[in-house]
Amino acid sequence: MSGVRRRPMRRLGDLLPEAAAALGFEEELRLARAMAVWDRVVAEHVPRAAGASHLIGLRGDALLVTAGSSAVATELQLHAAVLLAAVAAAPGGVRARELRVAVRAAGGDRRSGPAV
Repeated sequence: MSGVRRRPMRRLGDLLPEAAAALGFEEELRLARAMAVWDRVVAEHVPRAAGASHLIGLRGDALLVTAGSSAVATELQLHAAVLLAAVAAAPGGVRARELRVAVRAAGGDRRSGPAV
């Protein structure tokens, strides 16, 4: 070759935090990653609640979650310590000390719902 220096290839996932910071979307990226982690963690640790709960926000040191029924909300609260530890340990996860769960109305949007 003609002396052209090639930069090492970087994975897109490695570039996202830099791009998000440059565009002012750090919190949105953090929330999106945490949402994906939540879905995986719930499926693994509380399979009965998989698909029936959704992380909708982060507030201070709390995860804000909606549940499709009071039974699912109770199940999540019973497993809160395990869920919080698993979310914190997962790549892309976040550390939180509290899990706030609200029951959403049937047919509600997964990202909207009661203020928890």
